[in-house]
Amino acid sequence: MADNFDMIVIGAGPGGYVAAIRGAQLGLKVAIIERENLGGICLNWGCIPTKALLRSAEVFHLMHRAKEFGLKADGLDFDLDAVVKRSRGVSKQLSSGIGHLMKKNKITVVMGEAKLAGKGKVLVDGKELTAKNIVLATGARARTLPGLEADGDLVWTYRHALEPKRMPKKLLVIGSGAIGIEFASFFNTMGADTTVVEVMDRVLPVEDAEVSAFAKKAFEKQGMKILEKTTVKKLDKANGKVTAYLEAGGKTTTQEFDTVISAVGIVGNVEGLGLEELGVKIERTHVLVDEYCRTGVEGLYAIGDIAGAPWLAHKASHEGVMVAELIAGKHAHPIKPGTIAGCTYCSPQVASVGLTEARAKEAGYEVRVGKFPFIGNGKAIALGEAEGFVKTVFDAKTGELLGAHMIGAEVTELIQGYVIGRTLETTEEDLMNTVFPHPTLSEMMHESVLDAYGRAIHF
Repeated sequence: MADNFDMIVIGAGPGGYVAAIRGAQLGLKVAIIERENLGGICLNWGCIPTKALLRSAEVFHLMHRAKEFGLKADGLDFDLDAVVKRSRGVSKQLSSGIGHLMKKNKITVVMGEAKLAGKGKVLVDGKELTAKNIVLATGARARTLPGLEADGDLVWTYRHALEPKRMPKKLLVIGSGAIGIEFASFFNTMGADTTVVEVMDRVLPVEDAEVSAFAKKAFEKQGMKILEKTTVKKLDKANGKVTAYLEAGGKTTTQEFDTVISAVGIVGNVEGLGLEELGVKIERTHVLVDEYCRTGVEGLYAIGDIAGAPWLAHKASHEGVMVAELIAGKHAHPIKPGTIAGCTYCSPQVASVGLTEARAKEAGYEVRVGKFPFIGNGKAIALGEAEGFVKTVFDAKTGELLGAHMIGAEVTELIQGYVIGRTLETTEEDLMNTVFPHPTLSEMMHESVLDAYGRAIHF
């Protein structure tokens, strides 16, 4: 006899487990199915462990700057195994916490492979579960390109890079999106001779052009080599080395590396679920959904990475809440893509929300742009973090905040102020009349707004 639920969630990542908790809070009988680890890729093999590694790199970098702060630090070194062990420990602690939350909310956890067996039916290793509503939250995995396949030895995906068996000496990172740049930042800071290859005409290509340009200069200052408009055609492995064939401007050259990290995007985990049999539409490895994450098949929803861009944990979590509320009969609010922030935790950090200046102009807006540099902020100077800037883009006619773009220390924490502004449809007047605390980095946000209207005080 099948176990019956109000809602079954397939996948226990940041989309799935949040959907399950919200459903349980609203009185639904909920089951969640996971084939590997509670917390999914984000918590176990993505967002969280990479931040733990990057924190170690940040502290190591600060230790080398001790003299700037009137301090002494001699014989600086690191233990890669210990750095990785700390990172894995952080993930393990949080994964255990997800298990506690499942018990607290009386959610049935089923470990195993799930497959849809018809409308409202799910098979998990031969056992049948039924529910009127099913939420797909199976996430995504690293994309592999022909000739660039990972072997875990010389060529790594993000998983191998999170548990490195050795410290790369000469590293090639393929792809300069958030994942590629974060690993490049970590290994470069820890001493690897790092080269980043990007097929587009600039690093961090989804960011504002000025942010990309500033980031490139900062990375090169740190010793990274940045190759833009360059394609890796193939990798030859021999004698513990990798020869990369790099094509740029119609010419192919070769370089030798001891380690390659491939970070060329992700593909949705849509295989083996029985989606095609139910008539679910899949496009480029992602399930097509409407603004409420409905698949078009009654009672079947898809959230997070499997439902397409932006591939961000916080987007997945918010979709999880929305879908659970929809299932429970509540008034659910669809997500506005323009209010979802993107964050990259390299050094310097990068964060943004809304339209870039170029995109705003392409959309037909007449824009007013404000910028304020870290060097003009007292807290940034006191922290020894005077590199970076905050940029705001406004509709010149209405004063609407169209977008905000930041690069520098702790901007991934600061961006939420502008996210709230976008969500509340804030105008320049609201932001100008907001009192920002002093001394804080957040004052640069205020000054950037003022600058868009010719009123900046400190620069």
